[in-house]
Amino acid sequence: MALNFSAGGAAINVFCRQNNINLKVIDAGVDFDFSEESGIINAKIAHGTQNMRVESAMSIEECKLAMEKGADFVQREAEVGCNTIAFGEMGIGNTSSSALLMSKFTGIDIEECTGKGTGLEDVGLVRKIRILKEISKKYSTISPIEVLATYGGLEIAMMTGAILESKKQGMIILVDGFIVTAATLTACQFDSKVRENTIFCHQSGEKGHKLMLEHLKAKPILNLGMRLGEGTGAALALPIVQSAVNFVNQMASFEDAGVSNKK
Repeated sequence: MALNFSAGGAAINVFCRQNNINLKVIDAGVDFDFSEESGIINAKIAHGTQNMRVESAMSIEECKLAMEKGADFVQREAEVGCNTIAFGEMGIGNTSSSALLMSKFTGIDIEECTGKGTGLEDVGLVRKIRILKEISKKYSTISPIEVLATYGGLEIAMMTGAILESKKQGMIILVDGFIVTAATLTACQFDSKVRENTIFCHQSGEKGHKLMLEHLKAKPILNLGMRLGEGTGAALALPIVQSAVNFVNQMASFEDAGVSNKK
């Protein structure tokens, strides 16, 4: 799938071409080594995370490094004049990580946070919930960095650092679906003011997303039942954001246009 992004064949490639969005594919921890010719940016921290049923997904050091690398990428974009940034992801098992983060940071029961991900049947969903409940009870994490290192994926940690830096840089942050919202929720644990810069682009079909958006007091622009990931919801919402900006800046008021308000 990562190679498909690089080759330009994924849904996000289609929407980025259509809306003139500069797309960068960053390897945070794929269990594969890409060649330089692939066009995929190498920021690999590890070849995947650990089994949470046995140990924390990441060490604190790995988590911090992922966050730092995410921040570095945003700094580079800000240096060339970028003021609007969107995040997407492609990961294996990251709806599970996101459900655990959501439950820990919101207090919502795991069962309400957990959906079918890439298409589990009902039996698979029951098993998924049971395992996530076991994992949630296994650890007594306290601080945001401990929670993120215990349950997060490397891509979620990297996006968390990137979102925090985006706020520092005064950028508009376009938030995609369930996983990116989980990264945003995590970033808010480090800096609650992150919420001021965020635009939530769509409500996905993943079960917990609606509740997470409600917790963040967020009203998404789109609600199309999508569950593509990849940042597709953000790419689709960008033209609406641009239309809103142009409306405010360019449309004449009644006073400017000489339109009477008299009855």
